[in-house]
Amino acid sequence: MVKTEIKETLIDLDKKHFIHPTSSLKQQQETGAPFIFTEGKGVYLTDISGKKVLEGMASLWNVNVGYGRKELAEAAREQMEKLAFTNSFSSMGNEPAIRLAAKLAELTPGDLNAVFFTSSGSESNDTAYKLARYYWKIQGSPEKTKIISRKKGYHGVNIGATSATGITPFQEMTSSLAPDFLHVDTFSTESLRKCIEIEGPDKIAAFIAEPVQGAGGVNIAPDGYFQEIRKICDENNILFIADEVITGFGRTGKMFACEHYGIVPDIMLLAKGITSGYIPLGAVVVTDRIHKDLIKYSEGVLLHGYTYSGHATACAVALKNIEIIEKESLIENSRLMGKELLDGFYKIQKEIDIVGEVRTLGLIGAVEIINPVTNTRFPAHIAPKVSAEAAKRGLIIRTVVFEGMDTLVFSPPLVINQKEIEELLSILREALLAVQNSL
Repeated sequence: MVKTEIKETLIDLDKKHFIHPTSSLKQQQETGAPFIFTEGKGVYLTDISGKKVLEGMASLWNVNVGYGRKELAEAAREQMEKLAFTNSFSSMGNEPAIRLAAKLAELTPGDLNAVFFTSSGSESNDTAYKLARYYWKIQGSPEKTKIISRKKGYHGVNIGATSATGITPFQEMTSSLAPDFLHVDTFSTESLRKCIEIEGPDKIAAFIAEPVQGAGGVNIAPDGYFQEIRKICDENNILFIADEVITGFGRTGKMFACEHYGIVPDIMLLAKGITSGYIPLGAVVVTDRIHKDLIKYSEGVLLHGYTYSGHATACAVALKNIEIIEKESLIENSRLMGKELLDGFYKIQKEIDIVGEVRTLGLIGAVEIINPVTNTRFPAHIAPKVSAEAAKRGLIIRTVVFEGMDTLVFSPPLVINQKEIEELLSILREALLAVQNSL
């Protein structure tokens, strides 16, 4: 078969058998997959037709070290040949999981030193809610069950994580959300204080927030916000959970985004960049205080765990992935290239009328689309049109078009260089101009 015939066959099989996550099922049936990728190298992907595109999102915010890293494939192969998997129940262990837990304790700020492994960010979130409630329960405060999160926050798609997510369409997908989840205004410490006052601190287990909201529009906290959040949680005996699933492992120009604010959460959630997406893995890291209290007050078995918690091969890949991040100074590259990306956004903002606010923190960023006449959002969303034009020209980006937003978001691999940043900006400029000229 020639490639065209293979592609047509795959599209047909795709329509019949593959239910895609977070996708339009109708559009899948009508148009088929826009891309069927077959190869990746650095910041580029190549589809079955041979088209090469720059991945401006590192897939789902996660391919931090870029595509095609043979070191990670070799790490997986070596571990699989020795011990691919063994469960971690009943206190059993394996070397990669133990060494990765120790490495995470070394990397995470403050006294975040004990690790529970999961397979994803959603699992990390649900684990954190259960552990927070269990933590208070075994200390004689079983009524502390409520979890406060923020509007526009995204925490995953398990039932608990969906309930914590503050983006309305995700919640409306199900008719049965989990109880005891509350939402406050995104950057209002006063909103949090008021919620605590109304509910009572003796009823609240934890407050959870992304240091930078990702899927909610790349919303970066104002100065002093998280310092005040830390203070509020301490004053009210509430655990502070930092969801670093997107922001961890160099994405923001620091190893973890909490470091920008000089704070240490009680619980930190990890996934995505921990393996750069080469194999599923997540983690929940807790402070020494929480770990010691769990040991002191718990009795019997901690009845929470996933089949693949502490998966040997996944942990081996994570260790090699972290080694690459450190050896190649990708955190510093994230900071430097993030500045170049922001400078490019500013230039585009001055030239193109429909570009509103632009922002980055390291290599995570956003470009708002506005109507230059009214300085407000267009009646119909424009960002998806820009994304479609960018894809035609060889750039993959995402859009956020809910909760009153019309936003382009960016999160390229941390290996991106100056030339590739210029290519990304050039394609973005062309796509924006094409859409602006069509309005």
